[in-house]
Amino acid sequence: MGKFVIKASDSGCHFVLKADNGEVIATSQHYKSKESCKKGIESVKKNAPDAEVVEEEA
Repeated sequence: MGKFVIKASDSGCHFVLKADNGEVIATSQHYKSKESCKKGIESVKKNAPDAEVVEEEA
């Protein structure tokens, strides 16, 4: 199962979603606090389990 990894920086943090093999498959926006970052993770978990896949033309 994949995992969310919170990465801290001097100005806040962001999260990455990693596949079982360790490959990064998604990267979040930058958050000013760890609490906001965790809320972002919860939002992805809540809103995307059955997300539709849509192709857009360039």
